[in-house]
Amino acid sequence: MKKLILSAVIVLGSLSTYANTEVTSEHIKIAVSVQAEYTEVSAEAIPAAVKTALQTAYPGAKLDKAFVNEKKEYKLEISVGDQKATVFSDVNGNWLKI
Repeated sequence: MKKLILSAVIVLGSLSTYANTEVTSEHIKIAVSVQAEYTEVSAEAIPAAVKTALQTAYPGAKLDKAFVNEKKEYKLEISVGDQKATVFSDVNGNWLKI
């Protein structure tokens, strides 16, 4: 009886470990594909609407890096004081949730 219970615990434990590993690798693939779509651009290449939206939403924010994709969506790496963040905007200055 002890062997049966021990066997059941081992089987269930190994199944849950396998299921967890599968999900983790899937998230990594998605993050890499999203990151690869953007190319870095200079701060001067950012439209005025995006700059205005950034200063309105995050007063005093400093633009560290800017990226753009084929859909003209902007990925902005900003810092406000000692905090850093990444925000996404379309060409018209509307914030995107990614």
